[in-house]
Amino acid sequence: MTLARPRTASGPRDRRRLQRLTLTSSITGAVVVAVDGSVLTVVQPVMQRELHASFAQIQWTSTGYLIAVASLLVFAGRLGDRYGHRRVFTVGALGFAAASAGVGFAGSAVLVIGLRVLQGVFGALLQPATLGMLRAAYPSDRLAMPIALRTSAIGLAVAAGPLVGGVLAVHLGWRSVFFLSVAPALAVGVLVLLVRTPEAGTADAGTADMGTPCAGSAAAGTAVAGTRDAEVPGARTPEPERTEDARGGLGLPGACLFAVCLGSLVHALVELPGAGWTAPTTLAVLAAVAAGAAFVVHERRATSRFVPPGVLRSVPLRASLAVLVSASAALFGTLFLGTYLLQHVLGLDPFASALRMVPLAAVMVLGAPVSAVLQRRFGHRRTAVGGMALLALGILLTSRLDGQSTAVATSLAFLVVGAGFCPVMVTATAVVVREAPLGTEGVAGGLQQTAMNVGPALGLALVTMLMGVAAPGAGPGSTGGPEFTEAMGAALVVLAVPAALGALMALRLPGRTDGGRRPAA
Repeated sequence: MTLARPRTASGPRDRRRLQRLTLTSSITGAVVVAVDGSVLTVVQPVMQRELHASFAQIQWTSTGYLIAVASLLVFAGRLGDRYGHRRVFTVGALGFAAASAGVGFAGSAVLVIGLRVLQGVFGALLQPATLGMLRAAYPSDRLAMPIALRTSAIGLAVAAGPLVGGVLAVHLGWRSVFFLSVAPALAVGVLVLLVRTPEAGTADAGTADMGTPCAGSAAAGTAVAGTRDAEVPGARTPEPERTEDARGGLGLPGACLFAVCLGSLVHALVELPGAGWTAPTTLAVLAAVAAGAAFVVHERRATSRFVPPGVLRSVPLRASLAVLVSASAALFGTLFLGTYLLQHVLGLDPFASALRMVPLAAVMVLGAPVSAVLQRRFGHRRTAVGGMALLALGILLTSRLDGQSTAVATSLAFLVVGAGFCPVMVTATAVVVREAPLGTEGVAGGLQQTAMNVGPALGLALVTMLMGVAAPGAGPGSTGGPEFTEAMGAALVVLAVPAALGALMALRLPGRTDGGRRPAA
């Protein structure tokens, strides 16, 4: 018995069919990752209660995933450049489906955390490849519409994810939200495995994913798609020419050192309030310092680096990445505590909580075109500074909420948070694309996505540390007493500090939206 080989395009009709299949697979893969990130927010309090987990353990269900993704995104893009984005996408989709099913069956918090880390590994493989396949299947002059459709679908998925997750959690339990992504991930994985499509013609094609587990990044991808599309080289090259970076190493040692440094830092922040300066906490701090130092030495000496030389020479590009880290840290920390406020303080179920957060998701999706107009009129600097100030104001409004807050007050606070984050996300991402040296746009896109995963990991670790100091008894079950509410308010006030620091860093962004050509790599 012989297996039929995957069929390739042999004519215009076949090529159009394969383009549609590629677009469907790309959109589905990106949406699966976006939905998985957004539905988790509304079920974490229920997970904590039913798994008898601590407040610190439950934050690891998010930060474990984020650290894995942040560490492996650039590596995954290079892997796709070398071995083909279709193959990497298939492995990522099938692995993501298996890990999601495993989380749904997991019986302990430790097992959930481990499987979420595994989900992050496969998610890192999946995310860059969704754009790499589009770039391979479509000519450069026809990429705008596929990318726009993909990013719009991500935005809708992120907005609808909490509502769908809330309904499932109320009627079928929190485990059902993880089974939600199993069938579509399996379907697109098998589809891409059976249908052969051309591979990308240039290196770094897959790392420029502007999507993220939040609506703001989806909006940003739409806002800057036109900028990137004009610079995408021709597609469907039969024998792609490999760059030195593609022929060299994959940068895995740098990715591993980065993961150890970030993971150890998060662990130290989370455990320090409860455990103090014990041996494990001290070792975590030492491991973070040692891994960070080793990462710096590796990046200076290695031929294949986590960040290629020359990419971070631009001051506006470095400032943009710092702004993205600070803004996403503030946003995700607020969402994490905001969910506990809605469910443990106000006593809402997951679906009702998601309804209160709809204004945040809606304004981030719908505000992308407005943010683009603001950039053209006021420039990157003033748009980003204003957005960061608005984000800080929204966080302070959220800190004032308590058990007596009305639906209007809670929705308004989340609306202001979203209205501040959206222009920051769109503007900083546009600067990353604009300032990237010619020939390194893909790597810069990978760094943008890395920043969007590092920020939330640090933000969640920060609020967990603050809650550990102010409310050390936070654990399984209902924690909606006055002391817990007061501790959340204080933690949110402190969380406004990263937003304020982000406003200062945004002062380094360019003032005008027009300008000369970007430097060559």
